[in-house]
Parts: sequence; structure tokens; C-alpha cells
Amino acid sequence: MERFNMNMAKSFLGKNVNVHLKDGSVIVNVQFSELLRDEFSREAFIRCVAYGKENEFKIPLRSIAWAEQLNLNLFLTCDRN
Repeated sequence: MERFNMNMAKSFLGKNVNVHLKDGSVIVNVQFSELLRDEFSREAFIRCVAYGKENEFKIPLRSIAWAEQLNLNLFLTCDRN
């Protein structure tokens, strides 16, 4: 299995995804907004925004196992109550 790398992260920029971390936890329905690199430690991060909120947070790229893209049409259809 391939590692989650910078090229994979670029393909998900601007899209809503579920992020599966290497420790087994899942961060549900976030949007990848930006790729960042720390100049001192040369570690890569991805900036995420929670769906429907303005909170931003960073996840180290090395802690992500994989990400699955979500279909927002399903959420928007169910949200019309």
C-alpha cells in the first residue's frame, strides 16, 4: 500500500473528504484547503476546514493513512428539511 503523499493531497484540494489517520481514527467531512511546509523541520501539513464551520486546523501529512472523497449531493439532499 502506498503512503499518503503530497501528490495525493494535491488531488483532494478544495474537495470534501473523510480523513483516515494512521492511529485508526477518522476525521469526518473536512475540506482540504491548503498544503503547507514547515521551513525548519521540512514537515508537510495540510490545512483543513470542517464542513459548515469556519474552524481551521492542520494535520501532518505523515499521520494520514488515506482519504476518501465525499459526494456532497447526498448531504445537500438530506439537508433540505
